[in-house]
Amino acid sequence: MSGGFRTGTSTAPGAVRAERARILSEILDDLDELAGTAVRTMRAEIPAYAAQDEAFHADVRDQVMRHYRSKLAVLFEDRTVTLDDIAFTRRAAMRRARAGVALADYINAFRVGQQVFWESVLERAGSSFAGHDAALSLAAPLMRYCDFASTHAANAYMEFQQYAAAEAVRESRDLLETFLTGSAPTRGRQLAAAQAHGLGPDSSAPLLVVIAVLLPRVPGPRGHAVPTGPDQGADARHAACAAIARTWGNGTRTLSVVRHSEIVAVPVLGPGTGPGELCDRLQAIRENLLSEQIVLAMGVSTVIAETAQIPQAYQEARAALEFLPEEGGVAALPRITPFQYLALKADDTARHLIDPRVTSLLAEDRARGGVLTATIRAFAVADLNLRAAAERLQIHPNTAQYRLRRIRERTGRNLRRVNDLVDMLVAIALHDSLPPDTDPERRTPVTAADDRRAGRTYGRSDEPR
Repeated sequence: MSGGFRTGTSTAPGAVRAERARILSEILDDLDELAGTAVRTMRAEIPAYAAQDEAFHADVRDQVMRHYRSKLAVLFEDRTVTLDDIAFTRRAAMRRARAGVALADYINAFRVGQQVFWESVLERAGSSFAGHDAALSLAAPLMRYCDFASTHAANAYMEFQQYAAAEAVRESRDLLETFLTGSAPTRGRQLAAAQAHGLGPDSSAPLLVVIAVLLPRVPGPRGHAVPTGPDQGADARHAACAAIARTWGNGTRTLSVVRHSEIVAVPVLGPGTGPGELCDRLQAIRENLLSEQIVLAMGVSTVIAETAQIPQAYQEARAALEFLPEEGGVAALPRITPFQYLALKADDTARHLIDPRVTSLLAEDRARGGVLTATIRAFAVADLNLRAAAERLQIHPNTAQYRLRRIRERTGRNLRRVNDLVDMLVAIALHDSLPPDTDPERRTPVTAADDRRAGRTYGRSDEPR
């Protein structure tokens, strides 16, 4: 052991006991100064402690004093430390966890307190053999006390963290259930939780509802499905829930809850933030989770003005999920026009009403890159102005004229007539709402461009480029 101790010379037991009592008594007399030294050392060596306020440091000092007194009682009585001796540790551990102090920093503070106490013992041991032997006799019980107290404190810290996390999850879940009934909290912890998420009664910020569902498999190379790996199941849902909760809006953390087999979130739109930006964030979250083999299908409701509309928005988000293919994606109603929505919701009867000549043309055109479909859309966007449509498509007007003539020859539809143009646009929307591999006339592989035209990335603009 350091300190220049000589252990080869035997000292009378009585002299060692006397020196031990003297050392402990001197420490007891200087306990206040010793506790101050310990706190100053903690602040110097532990940045997390240095960043705290004076009330925190006063609490730490009080805890150091309590530990030093308990330590001295155990040493004076020459006995083993018990839980009764350190019963005060549990509440202190809870306060450190609540203050955001990391467990490693909290345990490091125990080490600092022990070090300061031991250095005080060495200082008071003096240069006599009896003093050295007395200090050595205190080393083992001091180490036992520190190990016992720090282990108990760490367990209390972890218990509180788990409780706090479970309590927060429970409060969030209860809050969501309240909103889903069409009610709103008016007092107590639920009201505080609602305000923390920007969903309080005084909030006027617009909001949405997002539903995410974990998919068990993801398409692999050449269309083969591969398992999502060990993250499949409850752990993956909670990981996705935590990621969605980070889609902050209006300066608050998003309310995000694992509810049965789905994740339900109620993000608030901040000032200057539109639904498009939120949908971009959700798309980015989904893509990031894919790298962790967590595959989601996400439905986003329309924008609502108050929490009383959350039940309606919840049903919208669930309905949006039906628009997604098996591999998932993000179906964002704020980015879908009413026309697209009606097409996506159409049944087989609506598709059977389409002229077979139109169906045949659209199927062939999609397989060849969709140039005719793009021309029809551009012509509609340009208000039936052929030259403007050609400019939009970056083609010669004669080419655009040729395409319109070809469409008329194949389908019997004159796109300069409003009724015929509407029929074609409806047919395109219905045709695009079908997955490419369900098209019996499709012969070419699906491309990224096809996916965009077929609506696989819902909420993206499908205007002609």
